[in-house]
Amino acid sequence: MKPNRTMSTALVVMMLLGAQLQVSAQTTDSTAPQQNAKPAKHHKETPEEIELRQMREALRAQQQQINVLQQQLQVKSGAAATAQQAAASAQQTAADAQTQAAAAAASAQQAKKAAEESSAKVSAVSGSVAQIQSSQASLNQTVMLTDRQLREETESPTAVHYKGVDITPGGFAAFEGVWRQHSTNSDINTPFNGVPFPGANEGHVSEMNFSGRQSRLSMLVTGDAGSYKLAGYYEMDWLGTGTSSNNNQSNSYVLRQRQIWGQGALPNGFTVTGGQMWSLTTEDRKGTDARTEIQPETIDPQYLVGYTWTRQPEIRVQQRWGNYDSGAFSIAASVAQAQITNFTAAGDIPTQFFFGGVGNSGGLYNAAQSIGAGNTAGTGAITTYANNLAPDFIVKAAYDQPWIHFEFGGIARFMRNEFFAATPGTTVNTYTYGTTLQSNTATAGGVFGAIRIYPTRKWEVGVQGMGGPGVGRYGSSQLADATLRPNETLEPIRNYHGMFSLVGHPTRKLEVFTYYGGEYDQRTVYPVTFGTTTELIGYGPQTLNDTGCYNLPSGIATAGAGGTSGASNCASPTRYIQEAMGGFIYRVFDSATKGRLQYWVTYSYIQRNLWSGIGSATTPTGPRATEPMIHVSMRYYIP
Repeated sequence: MKPNRTMSTALVVMMLLGAQLQVSAQTTDSTAPQQNAKPAKHHKETPEEIELRQMREALRAQQQQINVLQQQLQVKSGAAATAQQAAASAQQTAADAQTQAAAAAASAQQAKKAAEESSAKVSAVSGSVAQIQSSQASLNQTVMLTDRQLREETESPTAVHYKGVDITPGGFAAFEGVWRQHSTNSDINTPFNGVPFPGANEGHVSEMNFSGRQSRLSMLVTGDAGSYKLAGYYEMDWLGTGTSSNNNQSNSYVLRQRQIWGQGALPNGFTVTGGQMWSLTTEDRKGTDARTEIQPETIDPQYLVGYTWTRQPEIRVQQRWGNYDSGAFSIAASVAQAQITNFTAAGDIPTQFFFGGVGNSGGLYNAAQSIGAGNTAGTGAITTYANNLAPDFIVKAAYDQPWIHFEFGGIARFMRNEFFAATPGTTVNTYTYGTTLQSNTATAGGVFGAIRIYPTRKWEVGVQGMGGPGVGRYGSSQLADATLRPNETLEPIRNYHGMFSLVGHPTRKLEVFTYYGGEYDQRTVYPVTFGTTTELIGYGPQTLNDTGCYNLPSGIATAGAGGTSGASNCASPTRYIQEAMGGFIYRVFDSATKGRLQYWVTYSYIQRNLWSGIGSATTPTGPRATEPMIHVSMRYYIP
């Protein structure tokens, strides 16, 4: 901008000077002499001439200045033009540079985009390569696992596939032994209600027996029939006793049926199971499902005092809602084989009644007679098999969470007997009987329940119990179910039993446990008047003779008598039996494919109390017998 303004000022000055020079020239031309005229002789300049000369000189000076200025102007104009040209060139260069910069930026952006795309492609390719490598590694691992699984299934199958079913074998081989401080004349199983008193010969001798009879074989068969899941289970051991079984030389014990049942299940949780199985009264680990029953960690096959169970033919229906991992509710009902066990009636009882009989030698019941405590052999009223009116009806509901299992149920029983009505005579233990056979049915039953809590992964705590009239059959001690009224009808005896358990798994190989259980039969007696004398009959009359419970034996009893049912003159029946037991299991080897080898030791202390009778004034709670015992076991479980 500055060169242009200077150039405009110079042009204005030049125009003014040009105009002035033109005027001066015209004046000069009109007054000056002709140049080709000869100069005049020297004459004295007039003032006008002097003034004119000065003006000309001034004009020449101005012309020179103008020339100089024109030269400078030309120089400046050239410089300005050069500068303008340079500026234009610079602007063009800048524009070109800007264009080039824009092109470079665009190229850079394209290069960046191309680089990003290339990087993305490289990343994608790298990811694809990594994925391919991972897939290859996973495929290799899958191939290895599949190969291993195929080899394991071929060499060590968990089940044998036969036609359309899978057959899973199970069981164990056992060497077991028991030591008891007082002999019960038994194998490794303990007749809790037969613990001898000091008045019996067996109360003074110990016993130690070895056995392999609890060795077990089992077989689970499962099949998928579309909408039905089918299963069958068979389990057996050698704890049965035949008419010729003994361990004198050949140890000829017979094979025994423990469980054998079939099952059909729908996907909605509805299941029907039928056959011989653990009773629905037995505590389950999951819902009301068969094969989830919990047995105490004891070697004794009679299990433990206070434990609720039977193993009988039964048909069961059940429905489950939910699943055991997040919460489930189950309800089941069953009808099971009934029986009246250990009927006990003492005192001057009438005898013209029956509710069953011994087994017929032509049938499949054992032709043996069971005699309860306090009764005289040959009364005919103490029988092995009852003529049942109806099965035992059982219902149970269960609720499960991963940390707890709770169950509650009820049982209904019906005890029937036939009799000729008895009328007491005037003399003690004399009756007059009617001529018409009569029938009576006594209703029995009760409630039961269990709760098992898993406070940690290594411990579990359980409590179970049962109570009601006529439920002694469902306790391990087999206390009496019923006694007799004076009118010869059956009276169910109120029974209560229960068990506490604490089981720990401190390591994978070690298991420790402790239990306590108890069973109680209530005293149930009735007065009978003979003339002027009143006697008591029933279960645990106070008039029974207990003077010999603690006496030393006066002689050797006949083989097989005088021990397990009580000493001579020790007639009262059992009031309460309790047992404390503890022990451990150590698994030396445990493999899913090669089986399990374990050692097992338990110590138990049993105390049996009778109802008080004559001669037991010093023991108002009744005579007491104790039985310390130790069980040992070595088992190999097949995989």
